[in-house]
Amino acid sequence: MTTQIFLASTLYGTATLAAALDSECFAPADRRILLVSNNAATPETTPGLDEVPGFERLRGRFDEVISWNETIHPFHPGGWAPRLDDVPLWERHLRLLWNLGDDDVELAVESIQVNPALGVCQIFTGAPVTVYADGLMSYGPTRNKIDPLVGTRVDRLLHLDLVPGLKPLLLTEFGVEPEIVPTDAFSKVLAELEDTGDALPAVQAPALLLGQYLSALDILTAVEEENLHVRMLKGAVALGHTRVVFKPHPSAPARFSRTLEKEAEKLGADLTVLDTPVLAEVLYQRMRPALVVGCFSTALLTASEFHGLPVARIGTETLLERLTPYENSNRVPVTIVDALLPELTARKAVEDQRRGMEVEDLEALVRTVGFAMQPKIYPGLRAHAERYLTEHLSPHTWRYFKRRRLTSLALPGGIPVQLAFIPRNATVRRVARRARSLRRGRAARG
Repeated sequence: MTTQIFLASTLYGTATLAAALDSECFAPADRRILLVSNNAATPETTPGLDEVPGFERLRGRFDEVISWNETIHPFHPGGWAPRLDDVPLWERHLRLLWNLGDDDVELAVESIQVNPALGVCQIFTGAPVTVYADGLMSYGPTRNKIDPLVGTRVDRLLHLDLVPGLKPLLLTEFGVEPEIVPTDAFSKVLAELEDTGDALPAVQAPALLLGQYLSALDILTAVEEENLHVRMLKGAVALGHTRVVFKPHPSAPARFSRTLEKEAEKLGADLTVLDTPVLAEVLYQRMRPALVVGCFSTALLTASEFHGLPVARIGTETLLERLTPYENSNRVPVTIVDALLPELTARKAVEDQRRGMEVEDLEALVRTVGFAMQPKIYPGLRAHAERYLTEHLSPHTWRYFKRRRLTSLALPGGIPVQLAFIPRNATVRRVARRARSLRRGRAARG
């Protein structure tokens, strides 16, 4: 007997799994379990995956749905993993609890670098693992070093073809090959969800603004994020869009919407704020937006590649500057969106849907950024990174790198070793501050 266990935390991820199953990306099995994990900061007050509109449409692909939160209660899925000595006990416990008996177990998980996926893989020590990716992070490096006892069991990486021609870097340190979930299969699954948002307003061809709740990730402050939404609105109105729909992140505070509503009144825009948790892709089918605006959401790429909708980005340059540490796993998604999609205030680029880079150039950039993020995991990319930085470092591409990072890795663009003492020299810093002060004084008098 073979039992396949699919770990999912979002409806988007479940839709990806459904498309993979429909496309026979998984071998036949005697039993398929969907293991649902609610990873919200406070799962008790946040609806789980199996409670959101549209889940029942996908439920039929699985024989059973089990809650991971209930299984490990009172621990939080994101913060709990079995102690090494307890792994055999946990496997026996789960086999009894889930009626697995002596079945051969196969796992399909997302975000294998962290819990709950990592913990589940550790418990079922002999199970082969498929990693599936539902976002742009799959194109970036593995965010931290994975125990070879887990990493060597990963057979493949299933991912959506969000950037055609761009090959994921994730898990390549283990020789894992990527496999594309067919786009047409994913589109068919999304079509099943089209009428799930019964309470959605009937708005046609609006400018759709996508909120991401970046302040919760400590990337922006709450005020800065509110200002980012206002910039989205102003940019859309400046392009002639008078009907605007704002899709806030499900966990975002209500004040985000109120700030936007006040600004819409000033601009004379007809703003609709959605209060129904629904996939952006459902809105694409229901509303056919005239423009989709966001920061670095994966939904920008699904809008462009899967639905043929015009898109625009805003705020990515600020995020590239703010993301810390440099190896922050959001860096590659921000880099991809910034490098590919037109900026909202560049009217001609938005109207023409002009791409910023060819895929070949983007892949070279992503691999260089990936090495700078995780040089110990991908040492084989050093020569590529040195070549890229030597040939392509320019005022435009500098935004994707930090001089301090390049210096610490002895890469082109960093401070030469013989001058590395300068930033740490108190006298040099004092003279530099004095020079800047004098320069500002002269500018003010002029």
